[in-house]
Amino acid sequence: MIICPIASGSSGNCVYVGTDSTHIIIDTGVSKKRIEEGLDYVGVSPDSIDAVLITHEHSDHISGLGVFERKYPTRVYGTDATLDYIENCGYLGKIDTDEFCPVDPDEVFMIGDIEVTVIKTSHDAACSVAYILRNDGKSIAVATDLGTFDDHIVEALKGMDVMLLEANHDIRMLETGPYPYQLKRRILSDAGHLSNEMAGKLLCEVLHDGLRTIILGHLSKENNYPALAYEAVRMEIDMGDNPYSADDFNMVVAKPGEPTGIFEA
Repeated sequence: MIICPIASGSSGNCVYVGTDSTHIIIDTGVSKKRIEEGLDYVGVSPDSIDAVLITHEHSDHISGLGVFERKYPTRVYGTDATLDYIENCGYLGKIDTDEFCPVDPDEVFMIGDIEVTVIKTSHDAACSVAYILRNDGKSIAVATDLGTFDDHIVEALKGMDVMLLEANHDIRMLETGPYPYQLKRRILSDAGHLSNEMAGKLLCEVLHDGLRTIILGHLSKENNYPALAYEAVRMEIDMGDNPYSADDFNMVVAKPGEPTGIFEA
């Protein structure tokens, strides 16, 4: 099983996860063209996509869904509240709701040979979720837009082989930046986004010998830098109450506008 972040950032998100026989996209927050280019990078035809998993209804996660679905009809998975928004928002255009597959937090289901687990997250959306995908004893987590984390999320993320985790902002950059006060409060709240430091603290709870790759994703264009996120998370691991150092793990920062690479679980 492999993962390729096609795009990951505050301006748009799309992640490919697949095996030789099953091909899944998580979120479609970039254009159809960019999704096609990302799939070409992986060597997968858009016609072969078995499912689109939607984490929540914010535009940076669904803006390309309408055009992609009309060109490449496939099943769309999301919570009832998320799919209801997609059906009625208008700006995505007509989408065949017969392809909609409602899921609930903590539900486990199969798409081809990939087992998918739905994890509720704390974010200011109708019903935001993360996804864990498993195949042949390997596991990949895609967990962004977390806001905060609790014991349930920590337990769900233990034992992963590859993890794409949100490291959205540097707190000082956000606090001193140009965003309106209310937007700053929203991002810093438990229904907002994980800071670099909080991403590192969460990682400290789930690190283990079998974790092959950590991908830091969903970075804010205005309130973070890739190098800053990378070093801040590494520092939390090195200083945290855990037996590991940051050098024990392969860590990369996902790119906002192009594929980051192909990582095997």
